Amino acid sequence: MADDNRVQIPRWLKPMNRMMIAVGRVGVSLPMTLLTVPGRISGKPRTTPVTPFEFNGAEYVLGGIPGADWVKNVQAAETVELKTKRKTRTARLVEVPAAESEPVLREFPRLVPTGVPVMIKSGVVTSDDPDEFAALAGRCVLFRIENV
Repeated sequence: MADDNRVQIPRWLKPMNRMMIAVGRVGVSLPMTLLTVPGRISGKPRTTPVTPFEFNGAEYVLGGIPGADWVKNVQAAETVELKTKRKTRTARLVEVPAAESEPVLREFPRLVPTGVPVMIKSGVVTSDDPDEFAALAGRCVLFRIENV
């Protein structure tokens, strides 16, 4: 597993996110969801693409880059908006304790294979090995999505 100090957001990620947000806002079908949350400092709405996934009947989203601003904003907020296609819902994102997140994280590479390359390129993990993802418990924040 890579060291937190070596985690670096790929240069292409922010421009790609901006493009995905623009496309998603007009209702184009994307393989992801737009998460909008008030900024913890500014209070202004901040939007980022995320990929919710289901595990054992519950829905989750992973903060795959340690220290990401959107994760900090979610931790400070009561609720978020999740927009998929043209449907928007209000939800509460509840942080899953590290010990409970391990089995969910172990399945992440299988359930969300599109998220793995970004995490590898960012230095969060070195491969799609389920054990390496399980070891992210307590380092990367896993949220359970609860509809409001």
